[in-house]
Amino acid sequence: MSTLVSEDIERLLVSEAERINHPDFIGLDPVQFPRRFETLQDIEIVSLLASSIAWGNRKMICRNCEKMLLLMGHDPYCFVMDRAYEEIPDGNIHRTFFASDLRHFLRGLHRIYRKYTSLDAFAAKVLTPGQQLASWALVEAVNREFAAANDGIGNSRCLPLNMDSTALKRFNMALRWLVRRDGIVDMGVWSALTPAQLYIPLDVHVGNTARGLGLISRRSNDKRTVLELTDVLRSIRPSDPVFFDYALFGIGIENGL
Repeated sequence: MSTLVSEDIERLLVSEAERINHPDFIGLDPVQFPRRFETLQDIEIVSLLASSIAWGNRKMICRNCEKMLLLMGHDPYCFVMDRAYEEIPDGNIHRTFFASDLRHFLRGLHRIYRKYTSLDAFAAKVLTPGQQLASWALVEAVNREFAAANDGIGNSRCLPLNMDSTALKRFNMALRWLVRRDGIVDMGVWSALTPAQLYIPLDVHVGNTARGLGLISRRSNDKRTVLELTDVLRSIRPSDPVFFDYALFGIGIENGL
């Protein structure tokens, strides 16, 4: 048993994570969209795009993920490599994410895929084995490529730019999909990272639930809180701390936290 978490809380987290990490979860979550594809590149592109708009109402998120897939002709990798994104008409994609942001995002992906067979291969190149804070290091590298593909301009609506403070909630969620390998909800198609290197996707529900259970005390949903919460969860399951994302998210949603 972890010395940081009481036996009762640990039992609750394990049982809730096992209950919620179930195939029934897929159809209500943006993870359904990358799971529609079989090739690694398609899965990567859709994982990044679906997670990038994963804030707000889940039904709206899923509806707008469908919109993006339709714009890409349900063939994302070919769409990127053919530079068809330049023909995307202006308009809103999701809340404050617009067609111009999607074009920025896809230009950056085109630049990466021109040089690497996959984003997994890119991650393996830019990260050292067992690298600490791998999520933040990888986003910094991706942002450099995105800016280089867009006349040196960054875009925080695609990926956060403030690496000192950002919780990287949406990117950490995409990494959970791509890296965890239990074969239930997450796809586990990457080899550049291990589940032990992942960080909890910290949103309002997860943060409030974690505070309610006494796992953290900080009020801000920022990078420091992500590191503290993941360390606590790692004390229970060192090889797979973000397994408990299911418990914290599910408890929070079901209890209106």
